[in-house]
Amino acid sequence: MSEQAVGPGKSISLNFAIKLQDGQVVDSNFDRDPVSFTFGDGNIPEGFEQAMLGLKAGEHVELTIAPERGFGQHNPSNIQVMSRSDFDDMELEPGLVIAFKEPGGEIPGVITEFNEERVMVDFNHPLAGKTLLFEVRITAVD
Repeated sequence: MSEQAVGPGKSISLNFAIKLQDGQVVDSNFDRDPVSFTFGDGNIPEGFEQAMLGLKAGEHVELTIAPERGFGQHNPSNIQVMSRSDFDDMELEPGLVIAFKEPGGEIPGVITEFNEERVMVDFNHPLAGKTLLFEVRITAVD
């Protein structure tokens, strides 16, 4: 029986770390139990999945993920200017993340700047436009 490789429809268990190019860790579960997902189920960005194709249980690699294959390029049209009155008496500060209600659920937006009349909100993913280092250890492929 040959070892199974990561591919479409396979159930994969893994530990991972997502790092910025300067080595700063954005997210990691190396200190916890592995997470599992089914390849192609949409739970992780396609670029991360494609980078793992063919890996087998026990392999531990570090892969570079370009913005287009990770969280996309930073899109200036995802920055919206809203009226300050939309935020009632909320205490605002640059970097504050607020959940905005959309027909399909909630979408996070980051306050980038504001004044008495207007608030600029960035709806880009915080990792958009960034090249990421994806460290992954495959623990099981079924």
